[in-house]
Amino acid sequence: MSQAISRRQALALSGAAALCGAARPAEESLDALARKKGLRFGTAMPAGALADAGYSGLIAQECGLIVPENELKWYVLRPSAERFDFGPADRLAAFARERGLGFRGHTLLWNRDEYGAKWLPAHDFGSRPREAAGRMLRDHIRTVAGRYANQIDSWDVINETVDPATGELRATVLGKLLGPELIDICFHEAKAAAPKARLVYNDYMNFGAEEATHRKGVLKLLEGLKARGVPIDALGIQGHIGGGVDSTPVARFSAADQRDWRAFVDEVRGMGLDLLITEFDVNDRAMPADTARRDAEVAALAKDFLDLMLDYRELKQVLVWGLADRYSWLQGTAPRADGLPKRPTPYDTDLKAKPLRAAIAAAFRAAPERRTWA
Repeated sequence: MSQAISRRQALALSGAAALCGAARPAEESLDALARKKGLRFGTAMPAGALADAGYSGLIAQECGLIVPENELKWYVLRPSAERFDFGPADRLAAFARERGLGFRGHTLLWNRDEYGAKWLPAHDFGSRPREAAGRMLRDHIRTVAGRYANQIDSWDVINETVDPATGELRATVLGKLLGPELIDICFHEAKAAAPKARLVYNDYMNFGAEEATHRKGVLKLLEGLKARGVPIDALGIQGHIGGGVDSTPVARFSAADQRDWRAFVDEVRGMGLDLLITEFDVNDRAMPADTARRDAEVAALAKDFLDLMLDYRELKQVLVWGLADRYSWLQGTAPRADGLPKRPTPYDTDLKAKPLRAAIAAAFRAAPERRTWA
């Protein structure tokens, strides 16, 4: 007796058929496992990957949502002060619609000049620069958030505006002109342009005593937003673990690390905010060269982190920053001393599942149920 399947299931099956011989899990998708606990699972996706049938099929099979990797950032989206280029982001939005996937927004403002629009530092804001900067920011958010208001259900409104060295707001072009009001403007305009979307502050604060200043600065920012009635719904915890670009590599989290991290997360949830893991991967730059040993260490570290985070029912989504190693930003960032390719994602470059995939699945199975956003 045949059983009817949904349009999304049919699309996922057709995409999976394009995996070109890559190994596919003979079990439920990661998103299906997450959904059983009130969670969603997804990945960052670059527009260039749309031409990769195997990879795009794997994403449709495993994920419930995608987020553009760079296509909504100023340096891609705004080639000049006068012009927007929505082409790459629109292609990802269309892919999400066709495959029945959710679509996250990242980011309305990456408040770091080195990753902003190249023209912005030299831009002439005229005789009344503060007013002109405010108009530019408001116009940008209304234009971008408004365009996807019927599809994007959560936005990283601001990304990485806290300086980890000082705990204060970064001294950026727009920040110098607008001051702390910059943050409030972004959230209020996002709420006006996309009233149904959850609004998120996103940052890479991490474990360890050396990250204490960063965590304290993020708490200060969130406390101020809540005190002023700014519409913020959640904190995005990027989750670049294992030793990020600037932090000391670790193989396991110490008891002290976990105690301090829980204290941080407890303060965030005490403000009534939800949580997301927005950019999860495991940097294996200091782990063994042997593939089997390295994959085992990556999986163990990931399971430690995910078990801890999933213990919080406020955690609503888990997104990896790349589903397969061939599309990981870490391949070109902070390379291994031995020159070997990194293995930071659930699937290898041949789209074969690794122990990290099994660790994520196990963490979802062990997680307590929660009320989903959707």
